Amino acid sequence: MTRPSSSLVGLIFLLIGYAVAGPESNLQPRAVRSTACQEHISLHNRLDVVEKQKVEDTVEKLEVELAALLEAIEAPKWRPLLDNTGQTAVDILEDPAQRGI
Repeated sequence: MTRPSSSLVGLIFLLIGYAVAGPESNLQPRAVRSTACQEHISLHNRLDVVEKQKVEDTVEKLEVELAALLEAIEAPKWRPLLDNTGQTAVDILEDPAQRGI
């Protein structure tokens, strides 16, 4: 009796494996898979646009708030605290006892 070659045995095991596994039910036609990929890419592109718009809106709001804060700091009631000579009227690091308060 002759011995079958190892490649023939491998082929038989491969065919048995395919037969046991059955047909691939989740495999969709290429056109359907391509459409699904395109929809996925389109969804991510739309999400990127929405995220970019939200970031831009947030930056604009922060710019407005920063401008309002700067305007409030430069108001006349705060002007004495801002000294152009390099020293401020109040040193926040100075010990209150040394200021005579």
